[in-house]
Amino acid sequence: MPARVLNGNAIRDQIYAELKQEIAGLAAAGIRPGLAAVLVGENPASQIYVRSKIAACEQLGLGSWLHALPATATTEELLALVADLNARDEVDGILVQLPLPPQVDTKRVLETVDPAKDVDGFHPVNLGRLVSGRAGLVACTPVGCMEILRRSGIPVDAMNAAIVGRSDIVGKPMALLLMHANATVTICHSKTRDLPSVVRRADIVVAAIGRAAMIEADWIRPGATVIDVGINRITDAAQARRIFANFPAKLAQFTEKGSVLVGDVHPAVAEVAGAVTPVPGGVGPLTIAMLMSNTVKAARLRRTRASRASITGVAAAKP
Repeated sequence: MPARVLNGNAIRDQIYAELKQEIAGLAAAGIRPGLAAVLVGENPASQIYVRSKIAACEQLGLGSWLHALPATATTEELLALVADLNARDEVDGILVQLPLPPQVDTKRVLETVDPAKDVDGFHPVNLGRLVSGRAGLVACTPVGCMEILRRSGIPVDAMNAAIVGRSDIVGKPMALLLMHANATVTICHSKTRDLPSVVRRADIVVAAIGRAAMIEADWIRPGATVIDVGINRITDAAQARRIFANFPAKLAQFTEKGSVLVGDVHPAVAEVAGAVTPVPGGVGPLTIAMLMSNTVKAARLRRTRASRASITGVAAAKP
């Protein structure tokens, strides 16, 4: 029996409907959450990602600002821009689109973002809060994966989970989120011994290694849930024929367009797994949805903290 397809677009629409209600409530209180996006250079993929994020803001009624810098921008120029955005009260979230050009100190730039406005969840303060299980802003893709599992009724408690990939953006925070949800987690990577057998023991597999169709069908325990974070564009005809040998529709798409998208999971996995996320239309829509959610959350938390600080200040000023 083919695997159940976990439709990221449908789950995104559920989240957007909930966010619209929360945004309306904030608007009634005179608050309009706003996201500032920083784009450096003319990387086509980055331009598409940023445009889609700005479009999502417009769809939901959030404020948005795009700050585009040339590819020659320096670390100092980016630090100055981030400092300005930190100081602007109407900006609740700051998104620095990655990757940045090689001359820019990426970590220094990301660590300059106010943790209260770090809607990507990359700042060490927010990562530390995640480690300790405290409330904070969590990286969008991992928390989006958790939403897919939760809203699809996939049990996590007491399950064995394998994460293929150990990046700071996906693998590590994904492991923490699953652990906080009481899963037993194994983080796999290129040095993992007998990787297929490790993955085969898992009830939940999260593929985030960045290699096209790397996770094969015989790596997956029958009935397991597979979350495919990868998105790879295939432009080589031999590679397309190898991956899609038994999937004529995908081969026809490649022949027509000269390229085709595939995740880190081989399409044959759907014949073994109990549930899978498609590529495209799986994790991708949730990444943007959780960016919107984090922006609204940041607006709410910032106003709450400001209100508490104001009350504390008034109380301290009384004789």
